[in-house]
Amino acid sequence: MRSIIPIYISLVILCQFSITLHSQNADYPAQVRKYIDQYKEIAIREMMAYRIPASVTLAQGIHESRAGKSRLATEANNHFGIKCHKDWYGKTYLMNDELPNECFRKYDSPQESFRDHSYFLTQRERYHGLFELDVTDYKGWANGLKAAGYATNPNYHDILIRTIEEYQLYQFDVACFPNGYAEKIQHADVYATWMERFQVVGQGPNRRKVFVNNELRLTIVREQDNLAVISRDFDIPVTRLMKYNDLLYAAQAVKGQIIYLEPKRRKAAASLHQVKEGETMLQISQLYGIKLKMLYKWNDMPEGREPFVKQVLRLR
Repeated sequence: MRSIIPIYISLVILCQFSITLHSQNADYPAQVRKYIDQYKEIAIREMMAYRIPASVTLAQGIHESRAGKSRLATEANNHFGIKCHKDWYGKTYLMNDELPNECFRKYDSPQESFRDHSYFLTQRERYHGLFELDVTDYKGWANGLKAAGYATNPNYHDILIRTIEEYQLYQFDVACFPNGYAEKIQHADVYATWMERFQVVGQGPNRRKVFVNNELRLTIVREQDNLAVISRDFDIPVTRLMKYNDLLYAAQAVKGQIIYLEPKRRKAAASLHQVKEGETMLQISQLYGIKLKMLYKWNDMPEGREPFVKQVLRLR
């Protein structure tokens, strides 16, 4: 009889565990839908700023954070499993992963995690080829992330594609650039209110307006426009325009973007700028006509870091 009791207790525990696991699995689709509702606007906003498909961002967040319920997400606000790496100067969180006590990035909010995810992909050369894909090509993005080594799971691309299709996340990509969805997203068109401050100095080729800011000539990316068209109109090589505007790839030039036609300056005309929600260091450097590396230098910030809301930045 004594030998039966431990077996009975073990079976009871196993049964309870199975019931709990089944309940958790049954609740998972509901958790995913809640996650989508909670973060879809942020994913779309990041897509408008960085041209990373919202569907891919959401699918990665769902998978990496277990729909926001993972320990890393709940305790460190890290929704994408991004580890510290040598260029990280922010908060850290230690957790056993492939190795004991691995260093992960820790954020003050999920929004910071989404923004750092965008910056992580745009700043690493191995992901640059992805930005040549159409923003609606979620399969190409999923395969590209796997090929670039974002995750070690050999089925990572299949997991992302399955998640996108099961929850129809691709619907958030269709609303992107062609139909002006940016105007519906708060802070997406960060340049619009600034255009009133720029002085119109003339009209360039193809009736394109030329403005002046910080004593620099600039133009604006128009509907169905791109850097190649601007290059042709002003007879300035694409590579030079990219250098003038601190662009890592030509696809960053989207509708409403400020494009300088000459090198930006080391200092701005203004002295200070208070950061608004959604603004990036690149956007601020464009708004004031100051080189991005100088903006980092004036504020003693490591290149690659983004500012926090209401932070006061020195511009000279």
